[in-house]
Amino acid sequence: MPLPLVAPVFAAGREPLPPGVTEEDRENMLQAKKYQDNMQAGMESCVAKTVIAGGGGFAIGAFFSLMSASFAYEDPLLRQSMNNKQKTVEIFKDMGKGMWRSGKGFGKVGALFAGIECVMESYRAKNDMVNPVAAGFVAGGILARNSGPKAVLGGGLAFAAFSAAIDLFLRRETPDDD
Repeated sequence: MPLPLVAPVFAAGREPLPPGVTEEDRENMLQAKKYQDNMQAGMESCVAKTVIAGGGGFAIGAFFSLMSASFAYEDPLLRQSMNNKQKTVEIFKDMGKGMWRSGKGFGKVGALFAGIECVMESYRAKNDMVNPVAAGFVAGGILARNSGPKAVLGGGLAFAAFSAAIDLFLRRETPDDD
């Protein structure tokens, strides 16, 4: 007899099934739940977050470069000796090089920041404003490391301020539209 006001306890894998689900479907449900849990754990890992941020940064950087290539000044006298096919091939090569260069830069920044922030969040076991600001400071300092100590400090402060502004914007409360 169940006790009143006490939640029932079931053995693992022997929980009651939802309506319309047969006992034969239990194994499929458990297998699907296992895959779902593994995928969620993988997506929450710092490696996955870093790879996703790097890939997204690469795509955005390449896209920005592609869009800015349409505004590039082309000197018609520079390629006067080429036919149209050669000009087209040359222009596409230049666009590809620019997209690769810009994509690499954006990808590096995205992966660096996301990786540092994820490690800090995992270490601190908190999701607050300290993580993006500190990660921005460290990432900005790393990106400016070859320019001297003043540049490291300035780059860290600038990236930290930018990270704080973006995070404050993303965390803001939206007014209810009732």
